Amino acid sequence: MPLASTALPLGTVAPNFALLDTVSDQIVSLQDVASNKATVIMFLCNHCPYVQHILTELVQVANEYQQKGVRFVGISANDAANSPQDGPQQMRALAKEKSFPFPYLYDQTQQVARTYQAVCTPEFYVFDRNMRLAYHGQFDDARPKNDVPVTGCDLRQVLDALLAGQPVVADQKPGIGCGIKWKTPLAEAG
Repeated sequence: MPLASTALPLGTVAPNFALLDTVSDQIVSLQDVASNKATVIMFLCNHCPYVQHILTELVQVANEYQQKGVRFVGISANDAANSPQDGPQQMRALAKEKSFPFPYLYDQTQQVARTYQAVCTPEFYVFDRNMRLAYHGQFDDARPKNDVPVTGCDLRQVLDALLAGQPVVADQKPGIGCGIKWKTPLAEAG
């Protein structure tokens, strides 16, 4: 059963991170990917059908908006011990296969996902030029079995507004997808 993202308060300053980029084998921090236009932090994973459904268009949106100064980063926090297809080697293979134009980071400790209060994949966070949360939600209304075209319209609308210096839509639909595969359930986490 799909999960919906929870509401991280708008205006929240982007929590810092430093994680392994599975493609370059380098540590990538928030400062490395931050943009003075907009920064998109995406919680993704390899096996989730909701992520797979939007990947082609997501790569296109990232390519298009990076030319306008927006930066993107993907993070997978799934427990690779229980979801081996979401391990770093498989992440690297998917990033290369799909020509990800952004780093694909592995959150092995799952601390970054917890700090961002991420619960599902895909889940999108857009931070403005001051690194304050302007949007937290879905890519668009498309789901694997609903026949809605994958366009990225929700994300595009937010990025267009930020690039134009306009207010971001207040009515934000939560991300819907597979629950993050936690090593320890949230209730037990310290």
